[in-house]
This record gives sequence, structure tokens and C-alpha cells, in this order.
Amino acid sequence: MKAKVNKDACIGCGSCTAIASDVFEFEDDGLAVAKNENITEENKEEVRDAAESCPTSAIEVEE
Repeated sequence: MKAKVNKDACIGCGSCTAIASDVFEFEDDGLAVAKNENITEENKEEVRDAAESCPTSAIEVEE
């Protein structure tokens, strides 16, 4: 699984970092980024939940 944050759509609301803090973090620009090396079997559902909760649909998940 891979996750990608579309920086053009991200508004920095923080829902992804709240749901899956092991995978999503804020960069200096205040927008989120996905750390794909941190996606594990145990947190895949959290990554999916974060993508679904994004108000701007900025997170793309590739299985």
C-alpha cells in the first residue's frame, strides 16, 4: 500500500495526522505528507480512514 497527499488539494486541517500519525505528518509549509515507509499491516486501516476523512479528498491510497 502507498499513500500520497495532493499538496494542491491539502488544506492542512490535520485529520490525517490525528488518525494515522505514524504515516502522516506536516511539513514546514503546513501541509501534510505521507511517510510510506511507515505503512504496516497494522495501520493500513488507519491510512484508509485518514483518506476517507480528508475533507478535500487530498489523499490517494494505492493498494
